[in-house]
Amino acid sequence: MIRVIEPGLFTTVQDLGREGFGAMGVSASGAADAVSLRVGNLLVGNHDRAAALEMTLVGGTFEFPDGDTVVLAGCDFTATLDGVSVELWTPVAVRPGQTLRVGATRAGARCYLCVRGGIAVPPFLGSTSTHVLSGLGGFAGRALRKGDVLKIGNLGRRSDFAKLSARARQLLVPARVLRVTPGPQWDRFGEAAQGLFASGAYHVTEDANRMGLRLAGPAIPAPAGGEMISEGVALGAVQVPESGMPIILFVEQQTTGGYPKIANVTSADFHSLGQLRPRDEIRFEMVTWETARALFREQEEVLASEELLFA
Repeated sequence: MIRVIEPGLFTTVQDLGREGFGAMGVSASGAADAVSLRVGNLLVGNHDRAAALEMTLVGGTFEFPDGDTVVLAGCDFTATLDGVSVELWTPVAVRPGQTLRVGATRAGARCYLCVRGGIAVPPFLGSTSTHVLSGLGGFAGRALRKGDVLKIGNLGRRSDFAKLSARARQLLVPARVLRVTPGPQWDRFGEAAQGLFASGAYHVTEDANRMGLRLAGPAIPAPAGGEMISEGVALGAVQVPESGMPIILFVEQQTTGGYPKIANVTSADFHSLGQLRPRDEIRFEMVTWETARALFREQEEVLASEELLFA
């Protein structure tokens, strides 16, 4: 088991989410940086979909009464195990009674605590991820609190992987230039608006969470006053409301929306979205559909290959 001594700023149980329920109004949720979650799970000997703890900006303190093997994945949150520094992306054997302390981020927004066997919580619609907006899934449908006790599953296996390859580490570095493809309403934006979007620098505002990231920067003139008949929206869609300030829809996004969508972040860059913090600066780079598919294929080839992923 894991005993929560301090929960951190915002720590939830997440896996790879529950796809296929958008028509029911339920977004997928899941890890904000799914690539880091997958790699951390593989390093500790789990299936890549196993549930782990997602920590945001400030980590927590966790006691392991029975011990286990753990990996910290994602961005560096300055962790120690009974006072001894813990390296990122490195399996660590935790002895019974030891305490893992995860501090504040040095870079990036999220760090994942993956434990051998995974976090054992009841699935909801086929996933153990916490859907914070609806209060469903995960551990009681909420962020962790002091005194919570989490059970560890028995799905883990022994792992001989000690470290990541140089290619994998490069893959995991969050990007600040997000590749995007044209959105459903791209052609409704004028050339001036398209050029402004493609060349402007934007900052993530404080109004950013798992539902979406509001940006501040050059205002993009939205067609038809920034509103339209509501339609289905996708993960990573870049909406432009009447204010002209883009909103990037994220893992707990609403499933329909009435703002025009100028672009969509490519699947290969979703993990970079998950590591954006307030005040981070980003830019957009338009790419073709073929390039977007090639980037995703390359990412999945590395994640599916032990030879490419591990040193």
